[in-house]
Amino acid sequence: MKIIVLDDWSNAFRQMACFKRLHEHEVIVYHDTITDTDELARRLHGAQAVVLTQERTRFDRPLIEKLDTIRFAAQTGSHRHHIDLVACNEKKIAVSAPLKTGTGISTAELTWALILASLRNLPHEVEQLKKGLWQTSFGVGLRGLTLGVYGMGGIGTLVAQVGKAFGMRVIGWGRESSRKKIMDAGYEMPQTREEFFSECDVLSLHIFANDQTRGIIGEEDLALMKPSALLVNTSRARLIKEGALVKALKAGRPGRAAVDVYEHEPVFNANHPLLHLPNVICTPHLGYAVEQTFEMLFETAVEHLLAFSEAQPINLLNPEALQ
Repeated sequence: MKIIVLDDWSNAFRQMACFKRLHEHEVIVYHDTITDTDELARRLHGAQAVVLTQERTRFDRPLIEKLDTIRFAAQTGSHRHHIDLVACNEKKIAVSAPLKTGTGISTAELTWALILASLRNLPHEVEQLKKGLWQTSFGVGLRGLTLGVYGMGGIGTLVAQVGKAFGMRVIGWGRESSRKKIMDAGYEMPQTREEFFSECDVLSLHIFANDQTRGIIGEEDLALMKPSALLVNTSRARLIKEGALVKALKAGRPGRAAVDVYEHEPVFNANHPLLHLPNVICTPHLGYAVEQTFEMLFETAVEHLLAFSEAQPINLLNPEALQ
């Protein structure tokens, strides 16, 4: 079976132990992302299976209708919105996905790395020390500050626990159904959305991104934040209305941001306005990018590939494609 692995930006797949299990198959790994549908279809032509790394490439109808040899797609990660299952069914392409990803811990870790790096001015001070200078700024301590967690799911809960351990006041926000969960965990949930945004010294976003949450945070929300506040986004850029964060940062509310996600990824040649703002720390979507997570995601994909090659597919999102 010929297998194409898409969007392996950091060349992780060939370094994983599970890669050796595909020695009887032809495997081609691509490290770039292409968005042109015709070019992508040519890249996939002749292969029987494709590994979709996270949601980096849209596996949508315009692409799927051009695929004549692909019969199986192994999705890594929890997101599904980029896959058109109806079109896959019509083309008889079976799609598998992991039952559980468990990538939340590494994202919570990065969230706190960004919070501390921003409030303690670490990128700036590292560069100043390399230039021969010493202590050119002073940071902000966490104890007594208010940490706002928007979306108290698995990752948000981890972030909140660390904030509490640092002596922060933790408040949460989410759907009305989240109120009891937030209160039961010992945190506060302000009465209004306006109170939530205005009280945060640090606001961390951990909302699941889908059509319902796209643009859920707008300019009016950001304008309520303190000039001294920090906004951290390790979730998805599309949660904030496009352009709103750049505009808000230039206006001074919030005063700074730390982001790991962007509307269109990957970002090359510093081609994003956030990269050019002095009050922003930017990282290249590193939340889940740790060895343990990649090993788990690719190991699951290999299990699915081998099962399909033996005509015993597992964990299919659309078993009807094989009927």
